[in-house]
Amino acid sequence: MTRSYRSPRRAQDAADTRRDILRAAAELFSTNGYARVTVAEIAKLAGVAPQTVYTSAGSKSEILHKVVSESIARSDAASVTRAIRETEGVGAALTVLAKGTRMGNESEQQVIEVLFAAFPVHEDGAALWEHSTRSYRLALREAAEHLDSKGLLRVDVDRATDVLWFCFGFGAWRTLVKECGWSWDDAEKWLAQQAITMFTH
Repeated sequence: MTRSYRSPRRAQDAADTRRDILRAAAELFSTNGYARVTVAEIAKLAGVAPQTVYTSAGSKSEILHKVVSESIARSDAASVTRAIRETEGVGAALTVLAKGTRMGNESEQQVIEVLFAAFPVHEDGAALWEHSTRSYRLALREAAEHLDSKGLLRVDVDRATDVLWFCFGFGAWRTLVKECGWSWDDAEKWLAQQAITMFTH
C-alpha cells in the first residue's frame, strides 16, 4: 500500500502563486476597473500562465470574491465586537465602533473602491454585495444587540442595525473621505458624534 505524500514546499509554492495572483488582480481591478481587466492581464502581472490563474484562483469573478474574502478577514470585525462588549454606555460603544469601522475601511480602501466599481458590471452584483457586506452587517448587529442587552436601545435591534449601517457602512466613510475630502480622523469623530446623537436623542 502506498501512502500519499504532501510536499510542504509544493503547498507553499501554490499558496505563494495564489497570493501573487490575487494581489495582481486587486491592483488591476483598482487601476483599470473590474470590467476592463482580463485573466490574461492578471496572469501577466502575476508572472504566471493564464491557465495557472484558473487553476490556482478561478475565473475573474471567483478571483474578485477571493480578494473580497481576504479583505474581510484582514478587517478583523471579531476584535471590534469583543471591544464593544466590554463597554457600558452608548457613547463608549459607538466610539469604539467608529474607530473599528474606520480602521477597516481605511486599511481596505483599495478593495472597497474595486467593489463599488464592480457592482454595476459584475455577473451577479447582488451576490457580490451580499458577500461583501454580510460579516460587516453582522458585526453591526452584534453591536446593536449589546446595546439592547444593556437596555440602551429605543428601537428594535433590526432598526438599530440599519442605523449603524447608515452611520458606519461603506457608504458613510466613502462619502466623507473620498467624495468630500475629509481626513479619516475628522470623519471618525463626526460619524461617532452623529451616531451617538441618533441613539441618545
